[in-house]
Amino acid sequence: MTSPRPYTSGVNTETTVLDTVAGRILCVADVRGKISSLNQLASDAQAVAVIHTGDFGFFEPSSVERISDRTLRHLVSYSPLIDPDERPRLLAPEAAQTALRSSILNNPRFPLSEFPQLLAGELTLSVPVYTVWGACEDVMVLENFRQGTYTVPNLHIIDEATTRRIDVGGVSLRLLGLGGALVPHKLFDNGDGRATIAGGQGTMWATVLQLGELLDTARRVYDASETRLLITHASPGREGILTQLALAVRADLTVSAGLHFRHATSYNEFSVQEDADGFRTKLLKGKESFDRVWENVKAQVEAVIDDRQRTLLENALGIIERIPPPAPTGPNPTGSIPGEEPAWKNCWNWNLCDATCGSLVLDVKDGRISAELKSQGFNYAYRKNNQTQAQAQPPATNNLNNTRPPTTTGSPAPMPNSTLNKSSKPGTAPGTKPSTPAPAPSTKPATPAPGTPAPPTSGTPVNGASSGAKRAGKRGSIDSNKPPTAGASPAVGESALPENGESAGGESKQVDAVKSQDGRSTGAQTPPTGPRRHPWTLFVRGLPIPTSEDELKELFGESASGITNIKIPLDHNQQHQPQRGFAYVEFTDEDTMRAGLEKHGESIRDSKPTVEISNPTNPSSFRGRGGAPGRGGRGRGGGGDKWGANAGRSVMQAAAAAAGPGGSVPGRGSGPPKKKE
Repeated sequence: MTSPRPYTSGVNTETTVLDTVAGRILCVADVRGKISSLNQLASDAQAVAVIHTGDFGFFEPSSVERISDRTLRHLVSYSPLIDPDERPRLLAPEAAQTALRSSILNNPRFPLSEFPQLLAGELTLSVPVYTVWGACEDVMVLENFRQGTYTVPNLHIIDEATTRRIDVGGVSLRLLGLGGALVPHKLFDNGDGRATIAGGQGTMWATVLQLGELLDTARRVYDASETRLLITHASPGREGILTQLALAVRADLTVSAGLHFRHATSYNEFSVQEDADGFRTKLLKGKESFDRVWENVKAQVEAVIDDRQRTLLENALGIIERIPPPAPTGPNPTGSIPGEEPAWKNCWNWNLCDATCGSLVLDVKDGRISAELKSQGFNYAYRKNNQTQAQAQPPATNNLNNTRPPTTTGSPAPMPNSTLNKSSKPGTAPGTKPSTPAPAPSTKPATPAPGTPAPPTSGTPVNGASSGAKRAGKRGSIDSNKPPTAGASPAVGESALPENGESAGGESKQVDAVKSQDGRSTGAQTPPTGPRRHPWTLFVRGLPIPTSEDELKELFGESASGITNIKIPLDHNQQHQPQRGFAYVEFTDEDTMRAGLEKHGESIRDSKPTVEISNPTNPSSFRGRGGAPGRGGRGRGGGGDKWGANAGRSVMQAAAAAAGPGGSVPGRGSGPPKKKE
């Protein structure tokens, strides 16, 4: 039952008593418009409520005209509501954007989300659902909820001004939330938001005023008898600013969305940091990323805000400045350290995989909150199949012109996409296809099932981790269940020649002079004899000349911390402008590269570069958020425009001007927040 509480001091809150004895609360992420799946997941988990961490699917037919082309293609690529066989036609390179939009609007069932059915009452939620919005949502739909135009039974949207309390199993669980992407250079921009929400073109992000108002809400409803759960779309584990927010609102627990991982994670800072100074360093990096922006826009912001907004801004600055003192030097003290932040040992965090890959269940009984994590994980069966086939398959004739011996150094495992059929259907969403059982042993190369990590090369430790790289346990994403054809790359350890022993020709010797970072043939049958190219590389073209590495890092925003190397080719024939208009950006692993591909920025100065995978074997295996500039949320201020008379946009223009060449904050890419989220 629901017992509305008075809006004390203007706070939108109510208490829901679910069960006085016990109850199970399901926590999931990224249903991406397949809202009906929440009912099935709740039934399977025997849950009395659902907590969702963003990318709920707040889209309706009128949203299509407001979504940017890139974001729309991303949504089509990974919508679980679109038939995988129909996706290639919609995303065909020759298909015009107007045709794509017409196909979506003319579909009897809106293919981007089930939200229209939910709003019309054709679809109902069987249990209460508490959600924040994600990085890919329509800001206008959320505006309608905030204004009371839209209401949906059992749907509770948690934001900086709206909180809920659940009484279950002897625990009063206070829900606080921050939705959308956290993009430092957008903290002072409200985009197309008409009043209190920041977003535009199908994406949403957080603002500094939103942080300040969330702290104000948390203070107004504080009750020492409650247990506080902070729900965010971006991960406090990756974002120092969100960790500071969790400290400021006194969160006991946090739940956030992951970056399409196949395993959920459970941790507290004490379990993953070497010491309290390591935790403090993480917070300092979050503060530094904010300060670089704040120093450039401070004068402009203070000139346009009103008294209410100034209070919220001061709250946000207080969050950013909340840094624990350094640990005392000398002999190790006994007991608690004076000034030590207790939350670094007591606050527990969960980072979730997509709803199609797993979930978290909080089982509340007799005042205790137990946790059950369920993840799809990886399929390792292919390793046994490969071993059996290696023993049964006779060695192929060596051809020095077309083959080279297997790598014997501790190099990273190759991306599993290299074993796929290049003719597999593009645009298939990995999360929408079930894992395929490992194929039976045969004389042909085996293809790993979806979600399986790459087979290690000779001399490479388990899971492809090398002693000098931080890639332990990382995996590639496989999206094709078809066996490889003659044009596909052979599995590691197998001959690089066709079965008849002849050298490959035709397609296998095609050369892409621009996208190939080493200039060698990309043919699967003619591997190069030099060092193998870095497997997790993005190709960026259309760059302004000159472009600095810091500007490229700024382009990738939250994912910049995962960049290991940037290559900007030079044209030595040009004396005044030696740079060429493209670059290669290498990442620590596939997940981080995928995050950069999905959530990179729009422009560098006046140029809008194109970002793609450098010579992908199977582009359809890379999934992501596409048009989303990053994981983010929204902001809230007084009435009307957040900063008054469109001042938010002026502030961002001033920030770009103050940031120097390129319109970016100096050195932003090389600093925190360290990333993917």
